[in-house]
Amino acid sequence: MKGSNSGSFRYFRYFYSKLRYKVFVALILSLAVGVLDGFGLAMFLPLLQMVGGEDATASGEGLGGMEFLVSGLDSIGVTLTLHSVLIMILIFFVFKGVMKFCQGYYNVLTQQYFIRKLRLQNAKMLGNFSYKSFVTLDSGMIQNTMGGEMGRVSTAFKNYFSAIQSGVLVAVYLGLAIITNFQFAILVAIGGGLSNLVYNRIYKKTKQTSKKITKGGHVYQGLLIQNVAFFKYLKATGLMDLFYAKMKSAIEYIESSNRKIGFYNSLVVAAREPLVITVVVLVILIQVNVFSQNIGAIVLSLLFFYRSLNSLVELQNHWNNFLNVTGSLDNVIAFGEQLKKAQDSNGIEPYTNLNRTIDLENVSYGYNGENVINNLNLVIDSKSTVAFVGESGSGKTTLVNLIVGLFYPDSGEVKIDGVNIKNLKKETYQSKIGYISQDPVIFNDSIFNNISGWAEKTPENINRFWNALEKAAIEDFVRTLPEQEKTLLGNNGIQVSGGQKQRLAIARELYKNIDILVMDEATSALDSETEKIIQENIDHLKGKLTILIIAHRLSTIKTSDKIILLKNGEIEDQGSYRELISGSKRFNKMVQMQEI
Repeated sequence: MKGSNSGSFRYFRYFYSKLRYKVFVALILSLAVGVLDGFGLAMFLPLLQMVGGEDATASGEGLGGMEFLVSGLDSIGVTLTLHSVLIMILIFFVFKGVMKFCQGYYNVLTQQYFIRKLRLQNAKMLGNFSYKSFVTLDSGMIQNTMGGEMGRVSTAFKNYFSAIQSGVLVAVYLGLAIITNFQFAILVAIGGGLSNLVYNRIYKKTKQTSKKITKGGHVYQGLLIQNVAFFKYLKATGLMDLFYAKMKSAIEYIESSNRKIGFYNSLVVAAREPLVITVVVLVILIQVNVFSQNIGAIVLSLLFFYRSLNSLVELQNHWNNFLNVTGSLDNVIAFGEQLKKAQDSNGIEPYTNLNRTIDLENVSYGYNGENVINNLNLVIDSKSTVAFVGESGSGKTTLVNLIVGLFYPDSGEVKIDGVNIKNLKKETYQSKIGYISQDPVIFNDSIFNNISGWAEKTPENINRFWNALEKAAIEDFVRTLPEQEKTLLGNNGIQVSGGQKQRLAIARELYKNIDILVMDEATSALDSETEKIIQENIDHLKGKLTILIIAHRLSTIKTSDKIILLKNGEIEDQGSYRELISGSKRFNKMVQMQEI
């Protein structure tokens, strides 16, 4: 593993940060397996000394430094007869089997614990990820990292710790070898070092290819998301074949990289046995011809040698398998760090209700160094209806996003009843906000769960559900469905029309116990008749909720208490509809051109 020590220790620190003491329990179990196996093997040499007869006894002669094992047994009154040696061999290997089971099952439990913890941590951090940072991320990268990459990280974890455990066994056998015969230890070190040279080049190639697989996975997942999201457009415009060509290229890139990984893995597996046998033969020749040792005297050394070399090759195999997926592990680590660096701050003051005002004081906000909102001051009274109008890019949506806490101002303050929004517990505040956008959010679930937010089906909740549907002018449609509220809406509401999706999204917000209702082009996808019905129902909410409207269509803002006319992130004018018609030339012109 030349050249990878600093990297492998970095991975160890990462795994340790998630597992803590569990790492060392796994290593102790591996140590126990190796020691018990070594003791069991050592007992075969006394067994060979008793070849002369059933009643023969044995001594520790020929065990070298391992003679302490026989001396220890003798000190507790165990004489090495055929029966006692066989029993001791059985005891050592039974206990080794027990430890091996504990090691294997503990590895499974630890692996599942690690992946569960990693998934939960990333899901939690993604949920608390800064909205400003989120909009700059590639959706394909998020899906690939949170989905397919987790399986590869699980494989990385398994092979990394299998490699370490194999390393522990190598160390145990080398330790026993040093105790038994120092010359043997030197030969093992030389043999292991030479065999490691064969693998180093393969390791480097494997790691490079693993990174390519991760990169290809991001691209493919991104294209897959777009294929589903834009399926109708691609189908209707004849672009599906061209898009398929892009997906084909991404798939072939991944397939080519996986093929290379398979080649390197096959090479590692194929080289294992010849390397082991080659070093075994060389050691025997050196022990007999150079050190003039009898074959019988080197049997125990051979057993330890073969065991240690097998463990070394196992280590190399696991390490190569680990390198196969290091690209995924590096990606998940980097993704976690990215999420961690852009976590939303959260206040400690709970929010209950909006009783007085929302105040924006000298608020500025921008993207990439360019302000979208410039030193803006605004007061919104509780339970008033306020509309924001202006041309595209004037800052309407950004201003509302600041009010609902999707991000905080670069300078200035947004205050809710006099409390800086940064000091509020965000979940208590945002749970009281209803948000209806131009692109309705429909979950792949039943109508009831979509509207109620997965609430329990109590009589009270069912009654609230049908009342919300009625206010959103979609109750009659749901009543006609065979499954009614149990009807599944499909991916992004594919089972219903655009207008029906919008009305369902409106019903969801009307179902909730909210203080603030945001309507961002909410009725733009509706026909005039349905829009009129919904508008009448929303008008009934005037004076009960604080309603913030972003709209271009005149009908949605005409009855607003206040209209804010924005231009280049600043308030150009404000007032009621009548006041702006008579006092603002630009607003008057916009009305005449029906731009709002």
